[in-house]
Amino acid sequence: MVGLTSIPLALILAGLVSGFSPMPPKTHQQPTTSALRSIPSLIVFDLDNTVWTPELYQLRKLQRQKDALPVAGKDVELFPGAQRVIESIQSSPEKWGNTQFAVASRTKSASWAKDLLDQFDLADFFHHVEIFPGDKKTHFENLREKSGVPYEEMLFFDDSRDGRYGNCVPVSKMGVLSVHCPGGIHEEEIFHNGMKRFAEWGKEPNTVVEWDGSVTVLPENERFQGVVKKVVTDRGFGFIRYGGRKTKDLFFHFNDLPANQEVNEGDSISFVVTNEKRNGKQKAEDITIESLSQGKQDSADTVNMRVFSMNLPFAALLANEYKTLETRNGTMFVPYEEGTKMLLHVGRRTYPDGDRHIDVMQSGGLSDAEISKLKSLPKGFGRGMAVAIVELGKTYETTLEERCDTNFQRSVGAFGADSGKMVTEIKRVEYLKSPTRVSGRGGVFKADVDRSAIPEGWLEE
Repeated sequence: MVGLTSIPLALILAGLVSGFSPMPPKTHQQPTTSALRSIPSLIVFDLDNTVWTPELYQLRKLQRQKDALPVAGKDVELFPGAQRVIESIQSSPEKWGNTQFAVASRTKSASWAKDLLDQFDLADFFHHVEIFPGDKKTHFENLREKSGVPYEEMLFFDDSRDGRYGNCVPVSKMGVLSVHCPGGIHEEEIFHNGMKRFAEWGKEPNTVVEWDGSVTVLPENERFQGVVKKVVTDRGFGFIRYGGRKTKDLFFHFNDLPANQEVNEGDSISFVVTNEKRNGKQKAEDITIESLSQGKQDSADTVNMRVFSMNLPFAALLANEYKTLETRNGTMFVPYEEGTKMLLHVGRRTYPDGDRHIDVMQSGGLSDAEISKLKSLPKGFGRGMAVAIVELGKTYETTLEERCDTNFQRSVGAFGADSGKMVTEIKRVEYLKSPTRVSGRGGVFKADVDRSAIPEGWLEE
């Protein structure tokens, strides 16, 4: 819904609850009676798939258009429930008061989100706006400081419950009552039920209001200390050594690591032990990285960096800035946020594509001599070496139709049918000052390289 009148979304949502005094935006007053303690002092909303749909990362065509912005009401819409709440409160805004409202969003498309708030005429209506990728707990630490409201007087709505990208569970552990709404605020009853559960709540931490309206109080699990024994990067899991000699190594999945973080063998971590719902086997969850292993730290002469391997000719096409999209069918780059820097390693083989990349490059008007140059590495750079440093952009999933777009194919250096469905943008690339011999491995791995080989400016950013 676009172009709403001057009634804020925060006030609109709140206005469905009776017993409030009218209060203009941005002039919050702390409650003065104990009766108001049944009403949250701060209500926080996630945005993507909670207040509006779709999630911004799904707007892949727009992401590939320079300076494009999603249009409210066309590309992104408020959920019907939120819209009906807005229309309802427009006729009775006097029912709300003594509560602050906030946004807490982990979207990587922060500029889009803020622009959409403007388009929906909602930006000035929230008392606090926290929009940046990372850990949702950081959002709430900021909100507590800015609002002066303790966690137990907050109510939070989010579509993601638990796991690596879950929000409700970790925020509930801070003492905030969290409402899980996996289908977004698609009906007013979701908000009503959250308010009702808050009024009934005994302020116990680890409390989540489930999608069906029931309440779960999560157990206070014992935390264990351990060391990462093995990491299987290309398959997204590993094992932890902990306890005594008779304690079996414990399985963990990358989905249970902190968002945008990774572990290496030898890292010290803390965790809780739970059982897999699928097979009943034990695994680690709620993992916290306590300290990095010795030997993985940067030194004055070397730097420990992530590395990925590609075979010729595509490694050269990427290093020579022709190839600006890397596609894979696996999710190798998914855990790494935009701006991550990695080294490009050249594999020992030549990728057998039947020279179809030449047809793609010729379709863009390149001559045979230009193609030959783009497929070549500088003198002294070759197979089995790290040759360049790369900054990753966004990673997203594509359809075959999208991959068959002519410009897309030229950016990949392959026809759509030959390309993987997971696409990673290459924001920039630069050759190393000198090549570094590295033993190649599958997936993303780490290697120590001479600091002097890294071009200026890449390590300081």
